[in-house]
Amino acid sequence: MTVNDKKIVVLAYSGGLDTSFCIPHLKEAHGYEVISVTVNTGGFGPGELEKIEKRARSLGALEHRTVDYRGVVFNRYAAYLIKGNVLRGGVYPLSVAAERAAQAEAVAKVAGEVKAAAVAHGSTGAGNDQVRFDIAFQVLLPGVKILAPIRELKLSRKEEYEYLKARGLQIDKKSEEYSVNTGLWGATIGGGPTHDSWKEIPDEVYAQAAGGAPQEGREYVEIGFQKGVPASLDGRSLEGIRIVEELGRLCQRFGVGRGIHIGDTVLGIKGRIAFQAGAAVVLIHAHRELEKITTTQWQRFWKDHLADFYGKLLHEGLVFEPALRDIEALLDRSQETVTGEARVRLEKERFQVVGVRSPCSMMDAASGVYGEMPKLWTGDDVKGFSIISGIPARLYRGARQHGASRESR
Repeated sequence: MTVNDKKIVVLAYSGGLDTSFCIPHLKEAHGYEVISVTVNTGGFGPGELEKIEKRARSLGALEHRTVDYRGVVFNRYAAYLIKGNVLRGGVYPLSVAAERAAQAEAVAKVAGEVKAAAVAHGSTGAGNDQVRFDIAFQVLLPGVKILAPIRELKLSRKEEYEYLKARGLQIDKKSEEYSVNTGLWGATIGGGPTHDSWKEIPDEVYAQAAGGAPQEGREYVEIGFQKGVPASLDGRSLEGIRIVEELGRLCQRFGVGRGIHIGDTVLGIKGRIAFQAGAAVVLIHAHRELEKITTTQWQRFWKDHLADFYGKLLHEGLVFEPALRDIEALLDRSQETVTGEARVRLEKERFQVVGVRSPCSMMDAASGVYGEMPKLWTGDDVKGFSIISGIPARLYRGARQHGASRESR
């Protein structure tokens, strides 16, 4: 529980206002030496990870570690969100939930290695992240103390800002109003007008997350899939991480993937966030269109039901629930024929999947052309089919009419 006779806490450190507050507080109020861990789940600009490490050390961290978990985010979580076409509330691609699961796992691994007395995170007492971190740490580090200073002290962002300012650390004043989380699977924005369900999110807030205002014009991109997983971009074979990163930058230029999500938080209240998640949204829509020509309607029906449940459990931090492994097995099996390409048109603040093709397409020209005479059946076949298909409704309608007639006597 100690390193060189020091009481150690391992802190999930993003470099932002909340987790920056935690380093001096854990030292001053609890007597811990802090090992800060920044988990690279994507979204960091050039030199940003180095700046975060420098900030952690300047705040008094005994040691700082940076670990790359982008592959975990994509392979373990994002790939299944794509296979399942998971958009919470029909709009939001669960950007943060996927990242928090990977971050908690990485921090827990470091805590186990150094035999830490405690682990800590910077979540507030209102949001979903506190539950996600707590559950993961309880599963992976049974018996290890969990600290959440912001939650425990019920601090406002202004109070945190003033606390750090008094200790010589300047944080961007925008941090007082907005909390922006940027990762591989997109950026989410909380604070300010997101707390009022009627208020529009200002363009400059999205621009802050996307790195600038959207451009005019039009561009086409072709996304290749192998068994439901993105495998190429414009004919270039790439790893999934590279596809997400390159497509994400392209979508940012056009302002594609902006949205607002209102939904149920893990703790049962309503929450509202803004997001800029172009790569995630485009990949899910492109995959869904390709899936329509390569799978049967009942495959999609049952897969979509289970995938929605999968997204719910991931959102709620239940990533270690065995049911998720079972659903992943079904999703994998359902994607055996989902191979091909989707063509997407990007324009300012919008996109459209304009075409899909696949060697496994069920849209076979030999079967006939939709709207014209098919080759797999005759008109007489359809007449018989229609009679049989209509029997249950006819019987039900007749029974109701007969019952109503008897009651009126």
